[in-house]
Amino acid sequence: MSQSSKSADLFSPFPIGSFTLRNRIGLAPMTRMSSKKDSIPREDVLEFLVRRAENEVALITTEAVVSDYESAQGYPGQARVTTQRQIDAWRGVTDRIRAAGAISILQIFHCGRVAWNEVNPAGRCIAPSPITPEQPNPLTGQPYPLPDAMSEFDIAHVINGFVETVKGGMAAGFDGIEIHGAHGYLINTFLSGYSNQRTDAYGGSSKNRFRFAREVIEAVRPHIPADKLLFFRISNWGVVDMQVSLFADAREWQEVIGYLDALPIDAISVSTYRFSDEAFGSGRNMAQLTREKTRKPLLICGQIHDRASAEAALADADIVLSGKSLLLNPHWVADLRAGKEMPAFSSDAANIAYTEALLP
Repeated sequence: MSQSSKSADLFSPFPIGSFTLRNRIGLAPMTRMSSKKDSIPREDVLEFLVRRAENEVALITTEAVVSDYESAQGYPGQARVTTQRQIDAWRGVTDRIRAAGAISILQIFHCGRVAWNEVNPAGRCIAPSPITPEQPNPLTGQPYPLPDAMSEFDIAHVINGFVETVKGGMAAGFDGIEIHGAHGYLINTFLSGYSNQRTDAYGGSSKNRFRFAREVIEAVRPHIPADKLLFFRISNWGVVDMQVSLFADAREWQEVIGYLDALPIDAISVSTYRFSDEAFGSGRNMAQLTREKTRKPLLICGQIHDRASAEAALADADIVLSGKSLLLNPHWVADLRAGKEMPAFSSDAANIAYTEALLP
């Protein structure tokens, strides 16, 4: 059950599943392109995760790891966790995160239509419907290719990819899994009527559009031991066509949250541009809308950069996630504790994540 309250202490322990987090602070997942060989991230990228655990972050979430070797990859240099070499590389990381007193979560995704088909082993892009994003691919400056509308065979194949990657994650010692259902990637495009125009059992009503997400969750849960965690991440915005509201209104968002609430997941992670923004003209922010439909633990991110913003976000959530601040400031938790003045970092400053530069 949720433990959030108006007086939640940022540094108080938080029970979740069989674990107790030492505080309410987590590292947000950040998609990377840092794997140079064997789909294993660079050593400094792995060390970055360990260093944040050693510096008091309670919850460490990996970059998004692709779910299969065929159609999931959308960017160059993405990581996988399905071969023994990959599993062994990540095992060293999860052991050290655990030794530092934190827990580790493996985020898994399929890029769907937001894919650069030249980097996909299958040379194809797939999506619920053959609809391309309106904006060009920011990596190439070219239009995205028209995706193939997924058949039932494709759907079953992709779900099996999630299962196999979950098995790899468990073998690598992760404490939990996060299914990436946000940001306009494959699962999110099924959820959104903007990108899902199917007329079969996977399209139409919000319940039908949720079917693919449900089938992924139900397929992977048996492969995650009861003492491990399963999260689901969701957003109303995508990495392309960012101005588009992916859900029609607050009612539709809350319907989907209700479907998630009924499933065997341990927490819902809500990604926003800014956690405090009003959502859908409802007079409430996204965390408040979500809380109305679930008592599961709630994670929130979106311009949480100092103690004031972190404590404000905790008024409606249980765990705050930082991306840019923890990326660029390894001592962010200590600085929070000290109440230091910390302006929000710009997105341009965070672009170091996509360069060869070593992370602090």
